[in-house]
Amino acid sequence: MSATNEAIYRRLIEEGFNQGDLEVADELVAPGSIEHQRGGGGDGPEGAKNTIKYLRAAFPDFHITIDEVVAVGDKVWARQRGGGTNLGSFAGHPPTGIKAFTDVIDVCRFEGGKIVEHWGVPDQLGMMLQLGHIKMGTPVRA
Repeated sequence: MSATNEAIYRRLIEEGFNQGDLEVADELVAPGSIEHQRGGGGDGPEGAKNTIKYLRAAFPDFHITIDEVVAVGDKVWARQRGGGTNLGSFAGHPPTGIKAFTDVIDVCRFEGGKIVEHWGVPDQLGMMLQLGHIKMGTPVRA
């Protein structure tokens, strides 16, 4: 089960996020899946597709490199790095042309060979600093 779940996760990253194949989300993400990541694209396969479209519009050369994966039982944990060249609007800011990357921790829960829950923790502050949208020493309002 764990090896199968890891393969499903890796396929979503490679085919969906790295290659922009939106249809793979229909195959790998359950219709009732729940997205727990703040700012995520929504629940179910459409939510995954929204996230892929958003990231690839902001970073047309968007790519995720998986650094480490642990698969146990019905869960997959991954440490990865994703990003690219910012050529589209991102987080309400105009494109910068800057190549930027963020570290991400993902946790996915699986049932019946599909992702049914996702928790993602991207280093959003690090990305905003790299893109120049936040300067060190600038107070950040909550």
